[in-house]
Amino acid sequence: MSRKTIETYFSAFNGGDTDTMLDCLTDDVAHHVNEGNIREGKALFADFCAHMSRCYREELTDMVIFISEDGSRAAAEFIVNGTYLETDEGLPEAKGQTYRLAAGSFFSLKGGKISRVVTYYNLADWTRQVS
Repeated sequence: MSRKTIETYFSAFNGGDTDTMLDCLTDDVAHHVNEGNIREGKALFADFCAHMSRCYREELTDMVIFISEDGSRAAAEFIVNGTYLETDEGLPEAKGQTYRLAAGSFFSLKGGKISRVVTYYNLADWTRQVS
């Protein structure tokens, strides 16, 4: 069940299907944003996804998923292939630049749903690519 949840989550991400991503989460999900604050709950996760969809178009490839033996934690390594669509506050001006980044996510799982999402990528590398 845990692997299926993670696969569904990432498939929904690639399809721009926020509703399916939300279905993969617990109501009290803790979302640890790269270089940002922890957001708690599905509503804040949905707000984050709307913001990201407005500013970026991304597809994740070269996905490798790891699941702990007890199914309570998971991790994924992947490549983010993106286009910078709209200037994000505090970041360089968006002009349709493309980028390619190595990234990873870590998950806690409860009852077949994701209760914690942590995503990391190299912001300095992203900034260099879009500047």
